[in-house]
Amino acid sequence: MATTTDIKPGFRDPVLDSQAVFRAVLDAMARPGKRHQLSVLDEVPAPLAPAAAAVCLTLVDQDTPLWIGPDLRSQGAEAFLKFHCGCPIVEDRSKAAFALTSAAKLPALDGFAIGDDAYPETSTTVIVQTAGLGAGDALSLRGPGIADTTALAVAGLRAGVWREWAENAVLFPCGIDLILVDGETIAALPRTTTVTEQEG
Repeated sequence: MATTTDIKPGFRDPVLDSQAVFRAVLDAMARPGKRHQLSVLDEVPAPLAPAAAAVCLTLVDQDTPLWIGPDLRSQGAEAFLKFHCGCPIVEDRSKAAFALTSAAKLPALDGFAIGDDAYPETSTTVIVQTAGLGAGDALSLRGPGIADTTALAVAGLRAGVWREWAENAVLFPCGIDLILVDGETIAALPRTTTVTEQEG
């Protein structure tokens, strides 16, 4: 079992760094597909990506249950998130306010909380550690926050994700949102974003 002396440090400046990450997440949600660099953590436990850890330290707390995919649930990662976020870690992803998963092992999207018409914000925000942003499957994005279309490439996602994403869009105002991570970089796909896979 990890002790507090084994746990990696959090933000260098907790107030300023968390504010910077919060602004980046807000802008990423407002401008789908735009990438943001989050260089605010010196070291995080494997297999967490630095940006995924930074988003969790900013948004996750004692009132927001977190689900962690089995392939990311190392002893060090779980201890780090519990210590810095104070969050309950749940086994049932339908009960999670936030979820953390790898792209390859991303579970079926319909198993997360989608909220309801009165409280759509109670859906799960899914943080996905990809194999790359800017390389991989070429996507065309449309929707609020995008003037016409914008491009995003995402590597490592399992097959079938974008079909499920189209089904998620039909649930609006309910439905999940995605925060995609590559190392220290994030991009967001809110539920209002339409994703089309590009051929070639």
